[in-house]
Amino acid sequence: MLYIFDLGNVIVDIDFNRVLGVWSDLGRVPLATLQSRFRMDETFEQHERGEISDPEFAARLCDQLDIALSYPQFTAGWQAVFVGVRPETLAIMNQLRASGERVVILSNTNQLHFEFWPTQYPEVQQAADHIYMSQDIGMRKPEARIWHYVLEHEGFTADQAVFFDDNQANVDAARALGIESVLVEDAKTVPDWFASRR
Repeated sequence: MLYIFDLGNVIVDIDFNRVLGVWSDLGRVPLATLQSRFRMDETFEQHERGEISDPEFAARLCDQLDIALSYPQFTAGWQAVFVGVRPETLAIMNQLRASGERVVILSNTNQLHFEFWPTQYPEVQQAADHIYMSQDIGMRKPEARIWHYVLEHEGFTADQAVFFDDNQANVDAARALGIESVLVEDAKTVPDWFASRR
């Protein structure tokens, strides 16, 4: 079987309020103001597909938030999104690989984040056979083509794959392709799913 894991809030806890908190402090703009302006729009999607550079993304987002930040200040906040790993999920990924299953990560992400989290959480990379990052392959979830890409590269059919993600739209899109998909609501979802299969 092919087990496909999302990264954020599946393997590693993330929290965008931490990002806004750092920017609030650095830019001297109230957190509530930034929260009201922050939205994941087309600029986010372009960044995750690698269509715009990190500096261009930073400039656009600072413009959207109406905040004056240097690029290093922007980066400091952007990296604050990561809270910590979910050890139970990592343990399951390692067990799957040890028993001969194929385990990959499929993440809507960006170069700035990929420069950061592998150094913070090397155990995540070690728990996966391959990492598919949206900015490297020029497509992102929930676009159907991204699952076709992963299945083709891995040599599996949809009915031989299981997908875990914390986003309902991504789960629905994978299910529509015939991939068994699990909506991850909290840190217990993945361990509970595997426990129910024993």
